[in-house]
Amino acid sequence: MTVTGFVPPPYPYDRLDRLARIASAHPGGTVDLSIGTPCDPPPPAVLTALGTSDSERGYPPSIGSEALRSSIRDWFVGRFAVEVPLAQIGASIGTKEFVGTTPQFLRLRTPERDTVLYPAVSYPTYEMGAILGGCRPVPVGAAPDGSIDLSSIDPADASRALMLWVNSPSNPTGALSDLQAAAAWGRRHQVPVFSDECYVEFTWSGTPHTILEHGLDGVVAVHSLSKRSNLAGLRVGYYAGDAELVRYLQEVRKHVGMMVPGPAQAAGVAALADESHVSAQRDRYRRRLERLATVLATWSGVPISMPAGAFYLWFDAGDGWEFAERLAAEGGALVSPGDFYGAGGVQNVRAAVVQPDDRIELVASRLGVK
Repeated sequence: MTVTGFVPPPYPYDRLDRLARIASAHPGGTVDLSIGTPCDPPPPAVLTALGTSDSERGYPPSIGSEALRSSIRDWFVGRFAVEVPLAQIGASIGTKEFVGTTPQFLRLRTPERDTVLYPAVSYPTYEMGAILGGCRPVPVGAAPDGSIDLSSIDPADASRALMLWVNSPSNPTGALSDLQAAAAWGRRHQVPVFSDECYVEFTWSGTPHTILEHGLDGVVAVHSLSKRSNLAGLRVGYYAGDAELVRYLQEVRKHVGMMVPGPAQAAGVAALADESHVSAQRDRYRRRLERLATVLATWSGVPISMPAGAFYLWFDAGDGWEFAERLAAEGGALVSPGDFYGAGGVQNVRAAVVQPDDRIELVASRLGVK
């Protein structure tokens, strides 16, 4: 059968298979710094909650259990001093599915608008979610500091915009954006602003922020326990903000059967109740970022700076694929060429510090860096 409609492009990380084979030839195997998959353990209390919730037999609430949503509400208060009514909080199966499905749901709500605005160098699912929803993906350029440049949005695109994605701290760049300005832009143009804040606990420059600090109207903050609590495999995410937007998404998602498994919700409650493991994880990532930046810069001669946030090194290597192949061959390490995150990243490389210290030291040894 001839396919005349949408054909999925290669999944970005599948494009690394050739480099993975090169890296795996080293004794000790590949050190995978390409995907942001946590390697450190979650708190014991989380694993206990996962195994003892007695919630596996029944269907879990799609919007999230009252216990989970109450924990999220309390976390917003404790972390940001922001009060969010319980009714304006919902659970998601991680955040990738939320990013990938929300455009199609909003398009049904507002069919006269068809454009999804998102950072030009960013997580690929912002663009793919727009495409899968039958929308126009329109990238928004960056200011010199890497933040989203709202002034560059064409008024014609703003008038068609279904939603604007902002991501602070950014994946892949680590840049921080002015969330107050983003919220104001959205209200001025009557465009819902969705703020992906899943790396907020790893903010290295200044104080962590949420867009909800600037009011709930017209904005939705999106968070995940995958990075914060090393729970990527449990798929616990959440969204909170504007009363009408959240209520609409809660109802649509019920019909689709979007449900975080009950035991995962119970584990989420335990994770949100504990801040000590987040502090420990923050220390680990900062140490690994500093060490890997030194190792790669010493070996390559490429200047590599610490990010403002997140746990990725993002740097200009001249040619992202050439650098990645050389590192795979000489250091047995796998990193992501920057074109995974948009055409503007073609010269860049992203390295995720999601391997234990001893694996990073193995790369250093292979590259001859003390």
